[in-house]
Amino acid sequence: MKTVTFLAAILFGTATLFAQDIPEGDVPSVVLNNFKKEFAKASDVEWERQGEHYVVDFEIGWFNDYEAWFDASGNMIKHSEEISEGDLPQAIKESIKTQFVGYTIDDADKITENKTETFLVEIEKGNDEKHLHFSKDGKLLTNTKTQ
Repeated sequence: MKTVTFLAAILFGTATLFAQDIPEGDVPSVVLNNFKKEFAKASDVEWERQGEHYVVDFEIGWFNDYEAWFDASGNMIKHSEEISEGDLPQAIKESIKTQFVGYTIDDADKITENKTETFLVEIEKGNDEKHLHFSKDGKLLTNTKTQ
């Protein structure tokens, strides 16, 4: 249970308490080169350091927000992209519909790590908000209520 709680904390941003914004000039060239190779059309780029990782927030096109994590050797550990509700797998939409009656989808992100896709979905019902982490096949991995 502690592992799930820790994973949820990382995924939902509490780890950013330890993040430090850094100028692009302080990012190792191998990290920058691999980022630019992988995301050549990136714009509005902002870097930060989280522990031993370099995290970059950026956009591709209009309103397409991305985030990528690199180690100091330039290896991309994972990346996420904001997606529309329509881009969620049907199994996830069905899971939300049956398990969270009356909630609507507010925001969704696709996360790719080790070639495995998972999805973070923010749902709301009135003032009640939840962050849900799903496998691609619709299995609920974590459920975190926001304050």
